[in-house]
Amino acid sequence: MSSSGALSRYTNGQANRVHISDQAVHGWYRFVLSFPPHLVRDYLAKLEISSGQRVLDPFCGTGTTLVECKKLGLPSVGVEANSLAHFASRVKTDWSIDPRGLSEHAAGVAEEATALLESQGLGDFFQAHRGTPLESVQLLALPAESYRLLLTGSVSPVPLHKTLTLLHAMRAHREERYEDYELLALANALPTTIGNLHFGPEVGVGAAKADAPVVEAWQSLVRQMASDLLLVRAQCQTPCDVHFADARRVEDLLPPQSIDAVITSPPYPNEKDYTRTTRLESVVLGFLTNRADLQALKRGLLRSNTRNVYKNDDDDRWVADHPEIERIAREIEERRIALGKTSGFERQYARVTKLYFGGMKRHFAELRGRLRPGARLAYVVGDQASYLRVMIRTGQLLAEIAESLGYEVVGIDLFRTRLATATREQLREEVLVLRWPGN
Repeated sequence: MSSSGALSRYTNGQANRVHISDQAVHGWYRFVLSFPPHLVRDYLAKLEISSGQRVLDPFCGTGTTLVECKKLGLPSVGVEANSLAHFASRVKTDWSIDPRGLSEHAAGVAEEATALLESQGLGDFFQAHRGTPLESVQLLALPAESYRLLLTGSVSPVPLHKTLTLLHAMRAHREERYEDYELLALANALPTTIGNLHFGPEVGVGAAKADAPVVEAWQSLVRQMASDLLLVRAQCQTPCDVHFADARRVEDLLPPQSIDAVITSPPYPNEKDYTRTTRLESVVLGFLTNRADLQALKRGLLRSNTRNVYKNDDDDRWVADHPEIERIAREIEERRIALGKTSGFERQYARVTKLYFGGMKRHFAELRGRLRPGARLAYVVGDQASYLRVMIRTGQLLAEIAESLGYEVVGIDLFRTRLATATREQLREEVLVLRWPGN
């Protein structure tokens, strides 16, 4: 089994950075710390994927693999269980609309929203330029049930009011052809320009913004979309399907032996709640309205953290006979007891580790019938030590699981290293390369 540095021409810091030349379409909306477009290109070349072959990303997130395949004229298909991320991938791979029409429609919406705000004395950065007292303005707000889903302090009252005013103008001037693009531009602006969030390895809340240029930021992002569409129009007809579904249940989504390659990055086994990364935009845009919506979303995701573990989960049965995973789970539990850790989440550390690898085994098992003989696969994964500093060699364990299901392990390539928050050690981020021999 090889452990080569497939991306040795990049420094560790550059490896996960999006190049300026790759920003078109990818920049419409993407997860923080998503793997970069150049990694997809490198593995399309490494796996020798040619025109006419079909590429799958079963954990497609915000569509990095899908967009890059479409730019290169390769048919692709994605699967994503996070409703906001699925929406982003679907919009980012539909290049069929008229760019000029999009810009013109957004300009009309912006004019309407600006007029509404100006009538309230809430133009751009009102406190600095207009001095309008807040008490004189009846600010719009989210329903209480929706607002409770947000991280406390995610967005300040005035930027939220401006955002809801913009949404009102978008609905009043709704044009179905452009609606999704305009909503995605707002999803992009919310966690950055509008909200108070900051992103390290985890999402957190920073200093409150008294005001933000909501309409201006949104219109600028729509204009950038229109500009990007002009650049990629030659590949407009390249097929790309995006399914809103659970990657552990792919048998009903894909025809038998229809996939030539897989390039993906599943969640890692750690305490990163991926729904928090998209929570602000999911709530403001109406993808999540209450706790029942949030729980339904989490139930459709691979179990990778203790905040989406449920009583009836049974993916751990898939790895009940795997000695190393059982050993790791025992070590985590023994360390928890020794350290006197008794919170509900800490009690789930050992279980979620087994659920994660069981869910991945389930995914690999269901995928087999959808792969063509000789299909090649690349999984971007990372070692973890989130659970009481017990090391989890994710790539190595997934390689063993895949091999037990009949896959050939081609190699484990080092992509980069990253600093562990808890231990301050450098952890490996790798690309597990597999081949499906077929019958």
